[in-house]
Amino acid sequence: MKEEKGFIFDLDGVIVDTAKFHFLAWKKAAAEFNFELTHQQNEQLKGVSRVDSLKKILNWANAEVSQEKFDELAANKNADYLTYVDKMTAADILPGIKEILAEIKKEGYPIALGSASKNAPKILQKVGIMDLFDVIVDGNSVTKAKPNPEVFLIAAEKINVAPNNCIVFEDAEAGIEAANTAGMISIGLGNEQNLREADYNFSSFTEITFNFLKTLQPK
Repeated sequence: MKEEKGFIFDLDGVIVDTAKFHFLAWKKAAAEFNFELTHQQNEQLKGVSRVDSLKKILNWANAEVSQEKFDELAANKNADYLTYVDKMTAADILPGIKEILAEIKKEGYPIALGSASKNAPKILQKVGIMDLFDVIVDGNSVTKAKPNPEVFLIAAEKINVAPNNCIVFEDAEAGIEAANTAGMISIGLGNEQNLREADYNFSSFTEITFNFLKTLQPK
């Protein structure tokens, strides 16, 4: 028998603010072929896999590199990013998220992580909330990146909840599109203009109450 409701959280920009670390690491990678990545372009990389992000940057820069150089750039970017991750603590958890996670857990609803990040387990351990998640579906578990809904559909299957009963929290346009395609309830966190396709929008978890989440009806 399927659970009546399940909650799926993206990681970067939803639980922790690692977007700034990605931006710094991508800027450094792009500088290798004399391209300056902007904040606006970085917004379009949110929720997108490392390989697809690098492809986007190369396209913006109108640059071509060998497969060997491509792999080197991707590996170096991840190494730079991990130097920031290694310094993370519980202080890096975004406001309001820990309280919401604890309430959902207390009420017995299943919780999954649905993230493109291949570093998700390490980050959750660093900030001390790994035990709040029943399931982790990350970049190591999927073959298709957001906006493909694969990551969320796998998460729904693992927590035994029908997709239309799943509530997804996202800060990226690609993630909102993935949740909507999966037939899930999408909640956008951050800039409403960028996330206008979301079913609901909030600037942060401090605006969301657990009572509101309990009242959400299936799609």
